[in-house]
Amino acid sequence: MKILTYEQNLPDSAKVVRKTVFEEEQGFVDEFDDTDDIATHFVMLDENEQPIATCRVFKDASGENQAYILGRLAVCKEYRHNNIGSLMMQEAEKYIRNVGGKSISLHAQCQASGFYGKNGYVQCKEIDDEQGCPHVWMKKILAEKE
Repeated sequence: MKILTYEQNLPDSAKVVRKTVFEEEQGFVDEFDDTDDIATHFVMLDENEQPIATCRVFKDASGENQAYILGRLAVCKEYRHNNIGSLMMQEAEKYIRNVGGKSISLHAQCQASGFYGKNGYVQCKEIDDEQGCPHVWMKKILAEKE
């Protein structure tokens, strides 16, 4: 398996994974947005070069210095529980450290907050709603080197 990085434009391989996981499986709409045009996208391919996971990162527009947001982390159902989500996050964190980022925030589905907690993220805001699904903002301060 390998992870590819795309610094401009949402690749078709990421669209396939996100459409499958978020729209078809979980019932979300409005999955694709303008942030896709400015984000850096990561896509994991299996041994047959098929996309199986994706996520994106982008600079936090809130004004917090050297802060990034990780989003749209999706792993195809048949590949879950194989550490792939954690590997995707590690790749994104490495990229963010390399471009000078110091922290990462994410808007997690509450049902996935335990997964993010195991990866070093802590809740930083109250639970809110996104498209009828409870979400919570979580944050991680990045170490200089890992």
